[in-house]
Amino acid sequence: MCGIGGFFDASCGKSAIDHYGLAGRMAGALAHRGPDNQGIWIDSDRGIGLVHRRLSIIDLSPAGHQPMHSASGRYCVCFNGEIYNYLALMQELRALGHGFRGRSDTEVLLAAMEQWGAEAATSRLLGMFAFALWDRRSGVLHLARDRVGEKPLYYGWAGNLFVFGSELKALRAAPAWDCPVDRASLALQMRYGYIPAPWSIYSGIFKLAPGCILSLGADVLSRPSSVCPVPDDVAPGRVAPRRFWSARNVALSGPRVRSPGAAVTELDALLRKVVDQQMLADVPLGGFLSGGIDSSTVVACMQAQSSRPIKTYTIGFREGDFNEAEYARAVAAHLGTDHTELYLDPAQVRDVIPMLPELYDEPFADASQLPTYLICQLARQHVTVCLSGDGGDEVFGGYNRYRWLRTVWNGVRWIPLPFRRLLGRALTVLPPSAWDRLALARPGRLPQLGTKVHKLGRVVEAGSIGQMYESLVSYWGDDQPVVCDGEPWTARIGDVVDQLGGVSDAVDEAMYRDLMHYLPDDNLVKVDRASMRVGLEVRAPLLDSRIVEFAWSLPGDMKIRDGKGKWILRQVLARYVPPVLTERPKMGFSVPVGGWLRAELRPWAEEMLDESRLREEGYLDAGRVRRCWAEHLSGARDHSLSLWAVLMFETWYRRQGAVLSGQSAPGECEAPVAIRVPGYARTQQDPLG
Repeated sequence: MCGIGGFFDASCGKSAIDHYGLAGRMAGALAHRGPDNQGIWIDSDRGIGLVHRRLSIIDLSPAGHQPMHSASGRYCVCFNGEIYNYLALMQELRALGHGFRGRSDTEVLLAAMEQWGAEAATSRLLGMFAFALWDRRSGVLHLARDRVGEKPLYYGWAGNLFVFGSELKALRAAPAWDCPVDRASLALQMRYGYIPAPWSIYSGIFKLAPGCILSLGADVLSRPSSVCPVPDDVAPGRVAPRRFWSARNVALSGPRVRSPGAAVTELDALLRKVVDQQMLADVPLGGFLSGGIDSSTVVACMQAQSSRPIKTYTIGFREGDFNEAEYARAVAAHLGTDHTELYLDPAQVRDVIPMLPELYDEPFADASQLPTYLICQLARQHVTVCLSGDGGDEVFGGYNRYRWLRTVWNGVRWIPLPFRRLLGRALTVLPPSAWDRLALARPGRLPQLGTKVHKLGRVVEAGSIGQMYESLVSYWGDDQPVVCDGEPWTARIGDVVDQLGGVSDAVDEAMYRDLMHYLPDDNLVKVDRASMRVGLEVRAPLLDSRIVEFAWSLPGDMKIRDGKGKWILRQVLARYVPPVLTERPKMGFSVPVGGWLRAELRPWAEEMLDESRLREEGYLDAGRVRRCWAEHLSGARDHSLSLWAVLMFETWYRRQGAVLSGQSAPGECEAPVAIRVPGYARTQQDPLG
């Protein structure tokens, strides 16, 4: 697990000293991702540079040093991640005549490139990865990212420089960096809380989409307009990322016939195999354990294949409605793990907030980012690798919204669209406060009834399953844009996700969309940045492509049955843990941020949401934001999701303001800055150090 970066100087106008200086700045920006070693390779005559920061996990010897060259010298690579089938590939390549000086998966990757070529070799890799491969013979740069997007890779142009890296801070080290905020991307962030690939918060800077490889020759690298970031967008004279693995094809593959019992046994064996491969490490290893279905299943498979207690970690909250620590403790006791837990209070969470702009590099508004960072920090005190249960909900149908969406869609799909729209508007004629008063007049109060009725009204009006899903997951509604002069979010998201097609089940459509964006652009971003900031590698067995493909081969009732998701995963877990320890209503890894914004975090939020400051910046509708804030403070509405999206943009923008406004020299984006949060005040170079 590492940090990678690099550049291509299309003008070849800089000296080797300039190139090494840039490479050094890029590597320094990624030092947290690889605290064990730094590597730089430059070919100034060709204008190419690769940088690498290493977190040593497998083959701790110098034989694993990067950037690494292939045996023939044709390829040079900087690689981030793990290839879980590298031992099998090594054996196959040995039989074909390849030799190995070490035992790192990077060396196996290069031998595979020599044997099969870039695209064919990449399609053979099972794991989480992002890499940049320079073909010295053809002068082509290949960028690739794993199937589900566990590892990040950004790219774009800063003047004449094509730059790429694991995090945006590496790209900002370019001397000609001058990329403004992209308002259309900001509109996406306000809608979802994150910015989906291939877009980023900066105009002209993109994320490589999961499961893609982008191959760029020198002629293309010198012409930014010749690259389209949308995968498979074929146009004359343009280059686009190509998919070596298609989530759409997997989703449309259709179920395989097997009995429920046979399917449970098959999944159990596959999980144990995948977990066993992901437990391979030359450093201490542990697991995250919330006590829910996903993490409990992963830890159970780990402990079943370990001769000593697995180290497990959990986060708890004083607020009972958000606390799962007691359940995790019970599961840990049953499995016999070496368990550690940390209870959080608002002060601990408050101290993390000033770190978030530096941690995520662009506005990111999943509030579970806070406990995620803290549990990674806790685990890193004892281990270097942790396995997690990430992906279980998206792959096995665990989210409550899947079942709710199916119920609503099946209930209204037979109604002609014009009448559905009339029904939706009827539900939203009364303001939310009026619905709340109606709820209070009836026995058994229904909290936030107005909010729920208005959301139902917007969902009912949708003309398709996809539109219904988009409305359901929206932080800010469609009725009035909150971003000033921003391109509508629909113009962006429609480029990369359309109707799955070929399915009539709302659950399949929602799961596909989550696999395409919510999973890689929210959940996996959250985990990658939080874990790598403290030098911790996190692996997700449930996101192994073999598990994902297996799950999509199941009929729907093996995922959702009797009103519960993850049916087949529950059956596997029951072989290791009594259901009484894990069967309970789903909670999720959330934090009580709504209440904290009304109390401990209120002074900070008031400063961030200052109306005159919002108007001066000119990005957000200040009046609408302030009305939302007033409703939240009154307790009439819970606008925590919408407000957190605004707060994360404001915190990020003010951290980046000096660079974006040209008040600091290019490449000085990491300069010390003070961010004031009540009860927290410090100024330092690296607040996360």
